Amino acid sequence: MQHFWSLDQVYLKDAWLTIGSYDGVHIGHRAIIRQLISGAHEVNVPAVVVTFHPHPATVLRGRRGQFYLTSPKEQASLLGDMGLDVLITHPFNVGISKMSAYDFIAKMDQHLDFNHLWVGHDFTIGRDRKGDIPTLRKLGESFGYQLNIVDPIKFKGVVVSSSVIRAALAGGDMEMAHELLRRPYQVNGVVIPGDGRGSTFGISTANLDVWSKKALPKVGVYVCRAVIDGKTWGAVTNIGVRPTFDANKLSPRIETHLLNFNEEIYGKTMSVLFITRLRYEKRFSNTQTLVNQINLDIHAAEAILKSEVEKVYR
Repeated sequence: MQHFWSLDQVYLKDAWLTIGSYDGVHIGHRAIIRQLISGAHEVNVPAVVVTFHPHPATVLRGRRGQFYLTSPKEQASLLGDMGLDVLITHPFNVGISKMSAYDFIAKMDQHLDFNHLWVGHDFTIGRDRKGDIPTLRKLGESFGYQLNIVDPIKFKGVVVSSSVIRAALAGGDMEMAHELLRRPYQVNGVVIPGDGRGSTFGISTANLDVWSKKALPKVGVYVCRAVIDGKTWGAVTNIGVRPTFDANKLSPRIETHLLNFNEEIYGKTMSVLFITRLRYEKRFSNTQTLVNQINLDIHAAEAILKSEVEKVYR
């Protein structure tokens, strides 16, 4: 897959196109993109996604903090795995938001010469969101493209969206997030030195330095799988402020204990895949009580991960 960081870098012919934020690349997004790719490849033309960074919600509605389900790099990896030909991550700013739907489509046509546009049922573009489905269909007559509308995907009666997944993360519901993503929610980062306290009582942890804008699950203790150097390990991850030791610390930390693992991994990239939430983070009266609870967490995690493996091989 080719990945460009501006529409201005690209000139294509007869593209099939979809436009959107596609944060998370969840099952609703995939329903659109799969059809786009399948149709484009049948007639041997490029399947193209135009997305934006920063996310329009951060520019237009002031969304701040840990918001993104996927970084641009993570998004590109997921879309590339689907078989997409071209991804354009175009810079989003106030100027782009003020373009009319006509001008925006004209810019797409100039660079991509597209003849199919794939969108969701509620898609809009352009200033004041005036580029709705009827407008896009009318513009298709002018620019010579066919508009293809994909019905929403629902889970338990709720339309799948990135916002629903963010809400699941905020509630610690990793099973819901998994269903809507069709994969465990994943956080990537570089292993950095911590204070070394865990190793003093025989339970070492890897501290993860993650993108500051990445959405994190609710504070608590989770059963996970961790991937380092292409190998996967069972893990227990704590997201929180470590109230037993750092009662006044406000910024959450991600600390992962890898099961049956004893290697030096500082500076390496680690991916943490969240399976289920075990418990709230809480303050313990002393270190030994904390250690006892961590050991219980480890045993619980081992049982859950073993059960997962047994389900696969039944």
